[in-house]
Amino acid sequence: MTGGVDLDRTGPALLFCPADRPDRFAKAAERADAVILDLEDAVLPAERPAARAALAAHPLDPARTIVRVNPHGSSDHTLDVEAALAAGYRTLMLAKAESPAAVRAIEALAAASGSPRIGVIALCETAAGVLAAPQLAAEASVAALMWGAEDLLASLGGSSSRYPDGRYRDVARHARSAVLMAAAAHGTAAIDTVHLVIDDEVGLAAEARDAAASGFQATACIHPAQVAVIRAAYRPSPEQLSAAAALLARAAGEPGAFRFEGRMIDEPVLRHARALLERAEHTVW
Repeated sequence: MTGGVDLDRTGPALLFCPADRPDRFAKAAERADAVILDLEDAVLPAERPAARAALAAHPLDPARTIVRVNPHGSSDHTLDVEAALAAGYRTLMLAKAESPAAVRAIEALAAASGSPRIGVIALCETAAGVLAAPQLAAEASVAALMWGAEDLLASLGGSSSRYPDGRYRDVARHARSAVLMAAAAHGTAAIDTVHLVIDDEVGLAAEARDAAASGFQATACIHPAQVAVIRAAYRPSPEQLSAAAALLARAAGEPGAFRFEGRMIDEPVLRHARALLERAEHTVW
């Protein structure tokens, strides 16, 4: 992808910003690792023309900016894509992605505009989208998959994605896992969804730590105060890094599986350690 967001290197905290609030664009860019300028749920339909105009009038760095466009087939979709491309953005988040055809439609619009190759973040937030996650991840232009809990439950006819104690319901947990595995199976990135309770730093930190440990590259958020919590959750501790380095150093002298500090070590465990060190080395915090 040319000029787009590289989720392996930008950092883990992706901050949503309403596209009709250009007064917030620069502040969001300063505080987060990447900004998601939202033309969909955060903007009333009547305000979307002004929001599209704001993309070009208040430019941000395309290497750290994602534009969420309305679903394929909606009245705003083509206008959103064309406005984002005209403003120089190359990473588009497709709301309610449900089929490879929707991704290819964005590719066709980009080709018609003469834009360089783009990256699409397929947002799997409906039942159809979660089931189509493997097919979406297989598309060459798909740079990442993300899942969404609230629209998913709405598509199921449900009323809440979480139990009263804050834990996700099983169907939401299933969707999260399914999207992560589909992304990994096709070598693309996965983004964890937002934590809607802004003041719940403990819950956000726990979910972000789990996301990092499970293999997500980033977590989306809705408020600048959540950025530091997500960064801290994804950042390996000095103790973790030291232990991983010691393990790999020991492995260099071992021909196969071996015992180390009371554990049986084989190749999958070594891959865990390498992943931890790579996250620390290649991510800008």
